[in-house]
Amino acid sequence: MDGFIPVSRVFFERNVFDVAPTLLGCYLERSDSSGTVGIRITEVEAYAGERDPGAHAYRGQTARNATMFGAAGHVYCYFTYGLHHAINLVTNRVGVPYGCLIRAGEVIRGEGVARVRRESARRVHPVLPPDLARGPGSLAQALGVTLLDNGADLFGGNWRFLVPEQQTALPVTIGPRVGVRGVAGTFPWRYWISGDPTVSRYRSSI
Repeated sequence: MDGFIPVSRVFFERNVFDVAPTLLGCYLERSDSSGTVGIRITEVEAYAGERDPGAHAYRGQTARNATMFGAAGHVYCYFTYGLHHAINLVTNRVGVPYGCLIRAGEVIRGEGVARVRRESARRVHPVLPPDLARGPGSLAQALGVTLLDNGADLFGGNWRFLVPEQQTALPVTIGPRVGVRGVAGTFPWRYWISGDPTVSRYRSSI
């Protein structure tokens, strides 16, 4: 992908709070038989396992969240609210269940494929370009994610992760995560590119 270069797994083998802001502006791609869609990441949230009441791994390992306890650089995919899929990218080291929820992105490859997926249900109006991957459910749908992607490796198979070739400082805003209940909803663990039109709306659950 023009303007982006590969990195090693070491990129993700860091503290989640170091990884999260550096994901902004990076490229995430998924391919399958229907095509390839790639996004430029514009919004993420950090989740810190056993120290984070808002994290799936807060109460320990289960069959559902086992991927979070595995090696960094893998995709943790889950189905949420009975409505849509969402993806986290696993960070840190084996046994430390930290990761970053990918909340939003700009579709920069495969817009036609993403649009077909996003408009699969009957709609009155077409999806606007900034809304194709705006919000974690829309992003997962645009990428064509299913539960079969849980545990997928970003460094093999049908996923690809790249960083910008030119490392330029982005305007980044930090604030509370979206829809997280209780005290965890006050943690400033959401990061987004300031003013980007693809960033999702903030909703508090406190």
